[in-house]
Amino acid sequence: STQSTGDKVPFAGAQIGQSFRNEISPRSGLLRVREFCQAEIEHFLDPQDKSHPKFKLVKTVPVTMYSADAQVSGGKLLKISIGEALEQGVINSETMGYFLARIQQYLTSVGIPADKLRFRQHMGNEMAHYACDCWDAECLTTYGWVEIVGCADRSCYDLNAHAKAASTKFVAQQRLAEPVSREVTEVTLNKAVLGKAFKKEAGKVSAAIAELSDEQKEEMKSQLESGSYQLTVGDNSYEITPAMISGVRTVTKTEHVREFVPSVIEPSFGIGRILYCILECNFKVRESDEKRTWLDLPPLIAPTKCSVLPLSSNDVFTPYIEQISASLRKLGIPNKVDDSSGAIGRRYARTDEIGIPFGITVDFDTVKLNSVTVRERNTCTQIRVPLDEVAVVVNQLCSDQLTWSEASSKYPSFSSQETI
Repeated sequence: STQSTGDKVPFAGAQIGQSFRNEISPRSGLLRVREFCQAEIEHFLDPQDKSHPKFKLVKTVPVTMYSADAQVSGGKLLKISIGEALEQGVINSETMGYFLARIQQYLTSVGIPADKLRFRQHMGNEMAHYACDCWDAECLTTYGWVEIVGCADRSCYDLNAHAKAASTKFVAQQRLAEPVSREVTEVTLNKAVLGKAFKKEAGKVSAAIAELSDEQKEEMKSQLESGSYQLTVGDNSYEITPAMISGVRTVTKTEHVREFVPSVIEPSFGIGRILYCILECNFKVRESDEKRTWLDLPPLIAPTKCSVLPLSSNDVFTPYIEQISASLRKLGIPNKVDDSSGAIGRRYARTDEIGIPFGITVDFDTVKLNSVTVRERNTCTQIRVPLDEVAVVVNQLCSDQLTWSEASSKYPSFSSQETI
């Protein structure tokens, strides 16, 4: 239904849930399983107008594309902007380009490097018979290139199939700027004769006659003048005689509204595969110490955004720890207090292993100067921030309002030992 959009297209729906398939040999961890989490968007649009109002916002997004032609000819990957891909005919519509660009932005924002991503177009021998175009977002992993998102232009196939099964029209309407007159062929049925001949199947036969194209109706008229007409409905054939048809005539109709079956473009995300690729791409080892591993999760998706650590178990730090943790929670920043025993470097290493991007340390200068240190996981560098500003600074860092280099320029750096 288009009621929520004022009977206008495009309109869309999104859903997420469990999907199932008959996977003969599950393997490769989360990559080949029988049950998996899938999220998808069904974006319905006018098949005669596949433009997108927000395409201009993403046309400069760079992507790596592997077209069907390049695969057949052994060509190379094409590094190109989405706007250029549309201009050169690599993709077939603005709406397809818009979703490919948004998929690229999403995957890079959750931690998959752009140099490990490509969009591969389905070749003719793997393209679904009803699809106009189809691209897979693939990530380069230790298993090779793995499909993690699919984006298909499924044309009008889905709604036509539903309409046929439900015997209901699934159409959208567009009010025309000017009325349009056109000639159509109408068939008037003799329902009494038709009902007597086909009994309970008369309704199905009547509906099939109504769905005939104008050319097929004219052909039926011609055949009935000299005999009968064979009507095929599914696997069955029905003989239509002249007595069943009262008349076939051409009339002029004036239309103020255009009815059409919407096409659908469907981006589909394999959540388990995306999660696997995030973990594989972001598991790293410190160059200075091979025993120290860390998870380079972007702050956007890190379950815990910040750790709060007292330098030691001294009770004087407790009020500051509680104050900082409360300030972070107030801003909606998930945080973890680690007041366990052990060297501060060892505790930093523990937070790095689970992907916490920032760490706040309360030390004796906090008591004297009312400031704390903020540590960034990737570079292991630290800055000194006033106590009353630290929650806001961490919030800005986690929401991409402030980069680490900008924070380092604004606040003084701090050096400390990270030995374990």
